[in-house]
Amino acid sequence: MTESSTTLLLGGRIHTPGSPDATAMAVTDGTVVYVGQDGPGRALHPDAEIVRLDGAFVAPAFVDAHVHSTATGLHLDGLDLSAVHDAGELLAAIRGAVRPGEVLIAHGWDESGWTNPRLPSRAELDEAAGGAPVYLSRVDVHSALVSTALIELVPAAKEADGWSGTGPLTRAAHHHARQAMREHLTPEQRRRAQEAFLRTAAARGIVSVHECAGPDISGEQDLVDLLALSAEPGLPEVVGYWGEPGAVEVARRVGARGLAGDLFVDGALGSHTAALHEPYADDPGRGSLYQDAASIAAHLVAATEAGLQAGFHVIGDAAAAEVVRGFALAEQEVGRRALSGRRHRLEHLEMVTAEQAEALAGWGVTASVQPLFDASWGGEHGMYARRLGERAAALNPFSMLAAKGVPLAFGSDCPVTAVDPWAAVRAAVHHRTPGSGLSARAAFNAHTRGGHRAAGVNDGVTGTLQPGAPAHYAIWEAGELVAPAADSRVQRWSTDPRSGVPSLPPLDSDAELPRCLRTVHAGRIIHDDFTA
Repeated sequence: MTESSTTLLLGGRIHTPGSPDATAMAVTDGTVVYVGQDGPGRALHPDAEIVRLDGAFVAPAFVDAHVHSTATGLHLDGLDLSAVHDAGELLAAIRGAVRPGEVLIAHGWDESGWTNPRLPSRAELDEAAGGAPVYLSRVDVHSALVSTALIELVPAAKEADGWSGTGPLTRAAHHHARQAMREHLTPEQRRRAQEAFLRTAAARGIVSVHECAGPDISGEQDLVDLLALSAEPGLPEVVGYWGEPGAVEVARRVGARGLAGDLFVDGALGSHTAALHEPYADDPGRGSLYQDAASIAAHLVAATEAGLQAGFHVIGDAAAAEVVRGFALAEQEVGRRALSGRRHRLEHLEMVTAEQAEALAGWGVTASVQPLFDASWGGEHGMYARRLGERAAALNPFSMLAAKGVPLAFGSDCPVTAVDPWAAVRAAVHHRTPGSGLSARAAFNAHTRGGHRAAGVNDGVTGTLQPGAPAHYAIWEAGELVAPAADSRVQRWSTDPRSGVPSLPPLDSDAELPRCLRTVHAGRIIHDDFTA
């Protein structure tokens, strides 16, 4: 299809509020101009290019509101450690993957699910790697196993907080090691990785991703290159965020939407670095608090006055409390109207109380959350329970956040969890803690229009399929749709059959999720596996 022509999609199942039986949609100049029945669509657009859907399901395309593009791209074509079950298997994988003259980058080990949680020593890594530099990030990317050869590239790691002479590096020492790994990437490696990720996102029905960059994550050049790449035809949009305190000029220089994303207030539960009020259930520590209320407030004030979104990575309950105190201090300086007007955001927000959620809603804060965290680590015997004991049941309270008025935007935090938006929607519906999940409609909205709103697009139509909306959509092979029913919150699209909301593919745990046939951003095809 071309930007100046009209395309008419016929004979499908179009997801559009108010017209649940619509089977046709017309797009002109990248904008939806008609949704309804086939006959009137043909009459209104007699010269349109016809796409015959043959019953396929057409829905608003997804937005992934938290990604790390280069890291994910490197792991898409690199060594995946998520399937290893103990130290021996990890070492064997390393031996088979080392390439002379290159840093070996691998991701995904998670000892909390191993048959034996013992981690390999640095001496064992050195032997398996044959002296090559090795960087192996944990599944939460807040710690890494590294070889001696990598440490020799960045001696400062030995003097930094989080240093270990034998085990994983955490906190500042890990940031040094990650920087050394990053600096040894060639521009060609970076571009291949970024393009591989963006094409994978498009193949999953995603038209926009929010890149959470920063000095401890990826670097300025990485973000500049990624934004330039995404401007090329045929790739999803990238909304860039830069996580550095008060760095207004940097944000403007690199073209970032805001000073948000992974500006760390704390770390991660899996690495015992999320900041807690009480010690971990399996460790005497309480994690790490990297920002206090005063520094949080200063960042909020600087971003607000510069007209930028601010935001923070926040996971533990002590970190959440510090963030709320920081917002309260910022309000005293700039006022509630100015503070809420910027629509600041928090990434993850896993341990939050109802009182804190109500306060955050009052400041217009969006929660950028990851449902696959709960699917991966929730439940009575998951990593959350091992780290927190009874406190784990309160994590990721999506329904409470929504009830208190906190807007939700879904993402993957890839490579931490997979780029799989339908799986994320299902995970939000089938939350492992009863009462914390969402209806299918709310979950789908959080992964579509919620992502656009989190990036500051509040026109009321973007992320929907109705006349006047940008033509951001995906065509899915979805099998039989489930009709609305008032008695099913779990797999139906609406709890009220009078709502005029169309059906949604089944989201039962054993149901086959939809397969993406085509992804379209502003009327332009960015992924195509569809035979019209």
